[in-house]
Amino acid sequence: MSMQFEMYMRDMVQPMRDELTRLGIEELRTPEEVEAKFAAAKNGTAVVVVNSVCGCAAGQCRPGVAQALQHSTLPDHLYTVFAGQDKEATAKAREFFAPYPPSSPSIALLKDGQLVHMIERHQIENRSAHEIAQDLTEAFDKYCAK
Repeated sequence: MSMQFEMYMRDMVQPMRDELTRLGIEELRTPEEVEAKFAAAKNGTAVVVVNSVCGCAAGQCRPGVAQALQHSTLPDHLYTVFAGQDKEATAKAREFFAPYPPSSPSIALLKDGQLVHMIERHQIENRSAHEIAQDLTEAFDKYCAK
């Protein structure tokens, strides 16, 4: 892959990254960052958004996450990895999502290091952002309430 193409792709996806980081979601770009942050989140809750360049990420997933983060009950930690861009970090995060197969976009909720709720691509692409937000806020109420 040429350096010029890599720069183009980086510039093209930056707004998609910014859409989540602007909400206070921490982007994890390397497997080492994933390991360190997930280890630190072993006590408590963490939502992990597997971001993507696809239309359902733009139209439903990221807006749904943004709506859900307006809720009164939230996870302790907010993370994102970018499928197809930060491949090694995404692969490391997906190790925590077993038995679910790789899916992007997707949203995982971990409690005390264990997967407790998963929204896969097929549950994103045919639903509205509002429905995804509602799904997430119900999971937040169930697993994140103190």
